[in-house]
Amino acid sequence: MTTPSTIAIDGPAASGKSTLGRRLADSLGYLFFDTGVMYRAVTWLALQRGVAISDESAVTALAEGTPIDVAPASRADGRACDVIIEGRDITWETRLPEVEANVSAVSAYAGVRRALSAQQRRIGQRGKVVMVGRDIGTVVLPEADLKIYLDASAEERARRRFDETRARGSETQLDEILSKVQERDHIDSTRAVAPLRAADDAVLLDSDSLSADEVFARVMELCGK
Repeated sequence: MTTPSTIAIDGPAASGKSTLGRRLADSLGYLFFDTGVMYRAVTWLALQRGVAISDESAVTALAEGTPIDVAPASRADGRACDVIIEGRDITWETRLPEVEANVSAVSAYAGVRRALSAQQRRIGQRGKVVMVGRDIGTVVLPEADLKIYLDASAEERARRRFDETRARGSETQLDEILSKVQERDHIDSTRAVAPLRAADDAVLLDSDSLSADEVFARVMELCGK
């Protein structure tokens, strides 16, 4: 069995797809590309240039006119990859709180999604990539060699986020996290452009009933490993 060169992993927020994708990419020696970093990059750029996040046309113009590259991690500082704009490494800038607070609005813009889907496709077509997102198997790489849709109930995903937050020493309420997870699910599944859904030929995995190790083992089997 030939190892797939392009692997698409889709699923709702906190389903475990990034954990799976990074582990899979490390095992195969592939680029791990969480497409969310591109939306974060555009959000950071808009904030840097004083573009109002509410100005859809201006934010879309940034996405259309700014080449963004994603490359294997150049340093061992915890990053999963390098995010580069105009020759500048902005990997950690994409994780700033102000970016986190605005990226959902930016990622909902149809023009931004179209522009970044084209950039994501350009990178994906290089091959030897594990690409993670919400519309990879359906829009960005519909011809991917292997498509995974990793799902979990909203309650289970909220519990994971709650445990992660508590482990970092932050105080939060489980019901608040659940509400945010459900809100994000609604936005992702009802948006006009590229709504979240499983590709018709995706392998469906439910991480409610599988541990992270079991999910990884199953996908490695699908990769012929």
